[in-house]
Amino acid sequence: MNKLKLMLSFFIVLSTFFLASCGQADNKGQLKSVGLLVSGTVTDQVWGTKGYKGLLNIQSKYNVDVYYKEYVDSLALTERAVEEFKHKGVNLIFGHGSEYAEFFDTLSKKYPDIHFISFNSSANNENTTSASFDGYTMGFFGGMVAGHMTKTNIISVIAAFDTQPEIQGFKDGAMYENENVKVLSDFVQSWDNREKALKLLDTAIANEADIIYPAGDGFNVDIIEQVKAKGLYAIGYVSDQSDLGKMTVLTSTVQDVSEMFDILASDFNEGKLKPGNISYGMKENVITLGKFSPSIDAAFIEKINQEIKQYKQTGKIPNKQ
Repeated sequence: MNKLKLMLSFFIVLSTFFLASCGQADNKGQLKSVGLLVSGTVTDQVWGTKGYKGLLNIQSKYNVDVYYKEYVDSLALTERAVEEFKHKGVNLIFGHGSEYAEFFDTLSKKYPDIHFISFNSSANNENTTSASFDGYTMGFFGGMVAGHMTKTNIISVIAAFDTQPEIQGFKDGAMYENENVKVLSDFVQSWDNREKALKLLDTAIANEADIIYPAGDGFNVDIIEQVKAKGLYAIGYVSDQSDLGKMTVLTSTVQDVSEMFDILASDFNEGKLKPGNISYGMKENVITLGKFSPSIDAAFIEKINQEIKQYKQTGKIPNKQ
């Protein structure tokens, strides 16, 4: 009888342990703690804030400690932050910008137990990865909307730099939809020089552009506000900017930074994150078009949604089929 009770007690304890284990999150992967470096602040409401939200999502999903450092804009400051992160058990670091690629290539060999992720650049070591958004495709479908909606057949891209792939994508998309369209392009040579961006806007409007694509997340809000005041149209950039005026913002080319962070963290946790350069786009739902304005006719919305669906299935841009 005592032996039976003993066996029963053992079974209960074993069952309780098994259920408790089943109820816990599966953290058998490599992810321990995560760090984020930004060259500005996480309260900028644009790029830095998106990175911070991505970090918090990782914390919530994987139940790991996360840390961040602001205003890290040099090799010396990066190394100091990495050293601090190392002592906190961090083994995955996001450098939220292209500038970190060079810093990480320099530092990564010194920290072989940490994987370094930068954005929109290139990575060259075994424990470095550079992730980028498929900017061309993002711009292409935004350009289709602009090409369809223009009345003057003149639209304008006001971008930060001429190296942004979304610029050529926007031009090609606009001309695919409207062979008579003319696309003006000007460059601020900065992500956040609002004064210069607004001067370029004045020039574009003087040249009869009636749709503006402000491809710079430091000045796009200022441009959209001016476009709204003048009764013209805009294509939002990086975030869904329909809240700035649903009759003004025809749609937005949206980059889901949190989704990209999640994909990268998941791949690292499962031991699948590759070194080198990786691009994500609409197939991974990292890039989307934002809400469509009521100004756009339903037939065109149905058409472009079908084009996007087909692109996700085939990987072929509509003008290259």
